[in-house]
Amino acid sequence: MKRYGLHGRRTMAFGVFLVVLLGCLETNGFGASIDYFGSVRQRLVTDGFDAARVNALYRDPKAAFEVRGISMYFVHSEGRLNYDQFLDPAMIRKARRYMTLHRETLETAERDFGVDPGVITAILLVETRLGTYVGNRRVINTFSTMAALSDSAVRDALWNAISGNTALSRDAFEAKALRKSSWAYDELKSFLRYTRRYNIDPLSVKGSYAGALGYCQFLPSNILKLGRDGNRDGHLDLFDHADAIASVASYLKHHGWRPGLSDQKAADVVYTYNHSRYYVNTVLKITKKLEG
Repeated sequence: MKRYGLHGRRTMAFGVFLVVLLGCLETNGFGASIDYFGSVRQRLVTDGFDAARVNALYRDPKAAFEVRGISMYFVHSEGRLNYDQFLDPAMIRKARRYMTLHRETLETAERDFGVDPGVITAILLVETRLGTYVGNRRVINTFSTMAALSDSAVRDALWNAISGNTALSRDAFEAKALRKSSWAYDELKSFLRYTRRYNIDPLSVKGSYAGALGYCQFLPSNILKLGRDGNRDGHLDLFDHADAIASVASYLKHHGWRPGLSDQKAADVVYTYNHSRYYVNTVLKITKKLEG
């Protein structure tokens, strides 16, 4: 599972760059009379989603084409996060207080899934600072915008806007756009199924720039598969600490976490959560500090 919460932050310099880029986007055709989500709506209906609901969803003015978010995939190469910040003594103290506050929930997760409270807390710390930074982009817009790149007219408009600001060739851009579009469409369908099952307004859910959501930053494809109702209220809400804790434990168990596993095996399991060795090493270092 790729990670996004804190990783979606950008430097001030990139913020200035985006202001310039967005001006270019308006000049180069974005904002013109392109039905950006037309192909997405049609595909959803073809795949069995209710046409009236789909059309009502995309008629809402909050359902918007996220130019800013989509451009990040093609014009900016993000440097690695400073993971050392999470090893700061103040951060470790916050994590310990979190473990005390949610002790019963963490113990229940350990009993049910065999996953140590320390590693669960470490992941939540790195993902969202224990639920205090979860992202501010509408998840529906993130996936709809990326899925819309299946439409050649949308790809053309985006390429015309960013071609002067990306190192990608046109062929490389096309390949990446189509790959991301396919991935995002699957995530969009998972997101809509999740929100429909739990009677959640799809437009109300916010997450990272790449669509990960909740305190544990799950992608929608993992929510219904591995998410768990930790407080047993009949509602799966990853913005609830009990549900987020249980869901992290469920995910790690599914990918091979067992009590007493070796350091190498622990690293392999955490790597499935985020394919970054810096991330893995930081999570395991935090875990050892919390257990020490």
